[in-house]
Amino acid sequence: MFFGNRPRRILAYREPVDMRKSFDGLVGVVRSVLEEDPLGGTLFVFFNRRRNYLKLVTWDRTGFCLFAKRLEQGRFRLPSESSLQELSAEKFRLILDGIVLGRRRSLR
Repeated sequence: MFFGNRPRRILAYREPVDMRKSFDGLVGVVRSVLEEDPLGGTLFVFFNRRRNYLKLVTWDRTGFCLFAKRLEQGRFRLPSESSLQELSAEKFRLILDGIVLGRRRSLR
């Protein structure tokens, strides 16, 4: 992962978020909607409506870090339908790469 310290938890919020939000807006979502502590070492993941763009926000001891990624093709897909999901670092890396998790395909 691209962070110096490994995040304590990775929480992905499935509901679409306005991607014009920056640090304060996303931290506000963490506090008011997710009811989580943004200073606790958790990496929070947010998606746009089309799910081709995501933003990550985390606290790194001295301030908030904000990262963004846009897929040129495809969409980010989460393994479950729940609105808030805790992800392992491995699953998160696969999601970042645009790989679909938890879907079985028929060989026909």
